[in-house]
Amino acid sequence: MDVRSVLQRALASQAELEADEERTESHKRGCTPVAEVPERRRATVHGVIRSITLRPRQGVPALEAELYDGTGTLDLVWLGRREIAGIEPGRRGTFEGLVCGIDGRRTVYNPRYELQPRPGE
Repeated sequence: MDVRSVLQRALASQAELEADEERTESHKRGCTPVAEVPERRRATVHGVIRSITLRPRQGVPALEAELYDGTGTLDLVWLGRREIAGIEPGRRGTFEGLVCGIDGRRTVYNPRYELQPRPGE
């Protein structure tokens, strides 16, 4: 590391450090950064689930999660589900599916996923 990068890390906010950590982990796993995911294409992304919402869609239960990878956010939606074991805020994982543009947000319906073990598991 050169002096410039050491100084930048020392002056970075906690949010910037966390975003950098997420970007690095996603890159190590060979996943596409959320900010670069094209719509109407299959993509594999890695990140941390920041929030979970139960929001019915046209009378059908739908579990929604917001995934963050340090470059942006992606909505994950499981139709017909009220809960999924392990899908919770703070959990990291790799998610794969067809990316759609819904109301200006990138969204993946019923993604395949692999959750990372929690510390101590």
